[in-house]
Amino acid sequence: MSTEITLKKDRKPALSGVAAAHKKISQIVGPTPLLPLPHGESILWCKCESEQPMRAFKLRGAWHRLSDLPEEARDAGVVAFSSGNHAQGVAWAAQKLGMPALIVMPKDTPQVKLDGTRALGAEIVLYDRMTESREEIAARIADERGAVLVPSFDDPWVIEGQGSAGLEALEQMAAMGMDAPDVVIMPCGGGGLAAGLALALPEAQIIVAEPEGWDDMARSLALGEIVPVGPNPPPTYCDAIQTLKVAPLTFDVLKAAGATGVAVSEAETFAAMRHAKQALGVTIEPGGAVALAALLSGKVRPGARTLVLLSGGNVDPQLFDQVMTG
Repeated sequence: MSTEITLKKDRKPALSGVAAAHKKISQIVGPTPLLPLPHGESILWCKCESEQPMRAFKLRGAWHRLSDLPEEARDAGVVAFSSGNHAQGVAWAAQKLGMPALIVMPKDTPQVKLDGTRALGAEIVLYDRMTESREEIAARIADERGAVLVPSFDDPWVIEGQGSAGLEALEQMAAMGMDAPDVVIMPCGGGGLAAGLALALPEAQIIVAEPEGWDDMARSLALGEIVPVGPNPPPTYCDAIQTLKVAPLTFDVLKAAGATGVAVSEAETFAAMRHAKQALGVTIEPGGAVALAALLSGKVRPGARTLVLLSGGNVDPQLFDQVMTG
């Protein structure tokens, strides 16, 4: 693939790209578990992306993006911005490819995510998420270094890579004699995972789940145009999906798919974390539990074959212990 094509940022993500990403990713990591969870008269099929090597789905998009870079573009490395999981995904992929990586991260990032990112060899620059622009900081550093900027969701390769989770789940369900999922619900920050799943599973009903007060994708989809998070949004432990404004690239895919969204409370999110641990034996971070919370709270009705993404498990141990004890 030529440098011109590889670095072209204005192309649109496509199902063919999701398929290419799935093929590449299946060659370096095994499939994450797809576990059945009884819910009333239904069975929810939980895709446990918390079981990835760096405990979140983000390595999918990072690997698809970085592994497509030509050799001549790798020496200067990559720059990314993230609250933690994309940071670790990029750091993981960069380490495997022998590339330097710098990540712009919020000052209030949970320590477990800072430690995980550093352990993977990445350099970290901290910023204030409410007063500074991570996009501007990352773009400036990338320009200074001649590095490739890898956004956390506003990138066609990243979207396609995240969508590989959908094709993987499709294969797992087929192996169990099931048809494709008819309802897919996932956590949503900037919408990279949601858009990728919409491309991967075009026949399914797509529902995004967000924290209350941070449900800008749901409101944008309802209005038919992008609207940002409102002023003074409430504090939330869902640090992985705190995005102040979604991007046209993800929004357009979800709008075309007829996606809708719901918001869940912190209490509902914590209840979902407890249920995932007790019923499935998996540890989920708050941002990774909101999709399950939407189902368990009754805000989303399951379909005949409901796929729910448990998107990450990078949670501060002290917080997790507090959640488990109620």
